[in-house]
Amino acid sequence: MVSYPPTPEELTGKLHRKSIGDRIFPKITLAFALLVIAILVGMLVILNIDAVPSIQKFGLSFFGSTSWDVVQGDFGALPAIFGTLLSSLLGIIIAIPISLGAALFLVELAPPWIRRPASFLIEMLAAIPSVIIGLWGLFVLVPFLQEPVEAWLGTHLGFLPFFQGPPFGVGFLAAGIILSIMMIPIITAVSRDAMQAVPDTQREAMLALGATRWETIRRAVIPYCRSGLVGAIILGLGRALGETMAVTMVIGNEYRVTASLFSPGTTIASKIASEFAEASSGIFISSLIELALVLFGVTLFANVIARVLVWRMTKVKAENVQ
Repeated sequence: MVSYPPTPEELTGKLHRKSIGDRIFPKITLAFALLVIAILVGMLVILNIDAVPSIQKFGLSFFGSTSWDVVQGDFGALPAIFGTLLSSLLGIIIAIPISLGAALFLVELAPPWIRRPASFLIEMLAAIPSVIIGLWGLFVLVPFLQEPVEAWLGTHLGFLPFFQGPPFGVGFLAAGIILSIMMIPIITAVSRDAMQAVPDTQREAMLALGATRWETIRRAVIPYCRSGLVGAIILGLGRALGETMAVTMVIGNEYRVTASLFSPGTTIASKIASEFAEASSGIFISSLIELALVLFGVTLFANVIARVLVWRMTKVKAENVQ
């Protein structure tokens, strides 16, 4: 079969079809990007509208009040904000060394036969539903904390305000440990990917200069992937700030501000989850929605800080390379 070169009309038709696709595709992708932004802005607007009665009634005193009186219609957000920050801070303090240590082992030290199975198991931990982790925390972790751990801490470190009070088991300490368990697989997986992205030439150059394995990790690997590690930690923190079911089951849900890690408390997410179904009055619902708006703002602020830190570290690294 003899093939002939395309005629000018055929070439014009093909170019016309290609130009139509080139014009349509950017517009479709732009519409998808704008849709994501519109969803975010729409959520923020709806939350603000629904929270107007609470904002008008309490004003800024909502953030400093410790009251939550459904009968009198007097609500404040301070214990919920305090509990959210305290439990998340405790969880991130526990999770960071474990996660970074596990990531370093998997990338730098683990033999090949254990590297893949261990990575798979860590990632599987992230897939466990939070309600299952909460049940495990309620029936396994809480009794363990109540008798050996909190009793020992209260006896030997009871002079500190963090370890005072009766060992209930449920409380901020249990919530912090549960949150750390939920953060560890996220931080470990992202940190592992960041460390794997470090070029082998970085390690080989340090080893050629006579550095030990630890010096190579400390001076070549970690500085190179520092921005990725910060991003991993912030991702884990974002998971902790918004966690609901698991924390609700182990934190005790007592509306108070206290420095004791043994004391029951609450978080914004657990407060909304435990009381939204019972909310009847308009100001009650509006106060819960304002709590949701506060959580939205806290999460957004954490992500903005993370972006700024990553940008600054990336900029410093680029300047050092130049």
